[in-house]
Amino acid sequence: MAEQKNAPVRGSARGTAPVPLSVLDLAAVGEGYTAREALNTSVRLARLAESRGFHRYWVAEHHSMPGISSSSPAVILAHLAAHTERIRLGSGGVMLPNHAPLVVAEQFGTLEALAPGRVDLGLGRAPGTDGATAAALRRTDKPAAAGDAFGGEVEELIRFLDNDFPDGHPYQRIHAIPGPVQGPTERPQVWLLGSSGFSARLAAEWGLPFAFAHHFSAQNTLPALDLYRTAFRPSATLAEPYAVIGVFAFAAEDPETARREALTGALATVRLRSGRPGLIPTAEEAAAHAFSAQEQGALGSWLDNALYGTADEVRAGLDELQKRTGADELMLAMNSHGTEARVRSYQLIADAYALPGGDAGPR
Repeated sequence: MAEQKNAPVRGSARGTAPVPLSVLDLAAVGEGYTAREALNTSVRLARLAESRGFHRYWVAEHHSMPGISSSSPAVILAHLAAHTERIRLGSGGVMLPNHAPLVVAEQFGTLEALAPGRVDLGLGRAPGTDGATAAALRRTDKPAAAGDAFGGEVEELIRFLDNDFPDGHPYQRIHAIPGPVQGPTERPQVWLLGSSGFSARLAAEWGLPFAFAHHFSAQNTLPALDLYRTAFRPSATLAEPYAVIGVFAFAAEDPETARREALTGALATVRLRSGRPGLIPTAEEAAAHAFSAQEQGALGSWLDNALYGTADEVRAGLDELQKRTGADELMLAMNSHGTEARVRSYQLIADAYALPGGDAGPR
């Protein structure tokens, strides 16, 4: 396994937040909105996150889902790089089985050239879609890479990023451009993403930072983090484990409004898991929906793992989650209908933590 050659960028607490806060964006598209509006909202959110002291802004890769416009993270990140100056930008993540490692190395080498020193490359081993779409993406019926196959693809990608294939390797004379063959350069910080123990162990063995999807696999959070920390082997660039957890968090001026917006994302997720993906429903549609017994189970699981309410209530939930898990960073997401409500949610959470840039300034 090739070692990372650039030092990892670690966060530092801002305001009164116990750990750095970051954003995971799905470029959600609600009923009555367009993809263009959703992507414009992503720009607004990235600029807001930067101005309020959030640490990272990541974009997730999903496919064939009408309610999510983030099918091409590298394209969106290039656009966000042109509208921001300091915040770290990254993929949360690139689903590596869908892509040739050389293509990913070229895309993120290009991003690093555009936004030097602030690009994260989060890698996942799931396809981020259904089986038929995954086959269409790969132009083959081969299943998504698992086990050693995924590990080999990650190693190949890192070697392209570092330009360090060993003598005699068939790719020795192939170079990812832009890249180090053109001269000294930083390169994207590589992360592994996961929702189980598999990627946790792999990240630990390779000494990589790890991002865990608590927002849809909460039952596995503590076991995966324990495994990651216990098995961690220091690498040339990461002396100790560093774990981020993703969590759904939505704040509004009152609990009722927060729950109404959260329910739109919950209904969209229930439909997705039952094979009926669509646009994010309106709050009125979500409130009127008659959930079946099976849907009630999925709804309860989703709502139990989401944090929603007033800003102070969300902050209390985030603080408790961080204390319980020992996470080094919290990454906040919310797949909801209203774009203005989503922007307002991040403003309220930033205010609750007295992050810089608020109307009243730091407390």
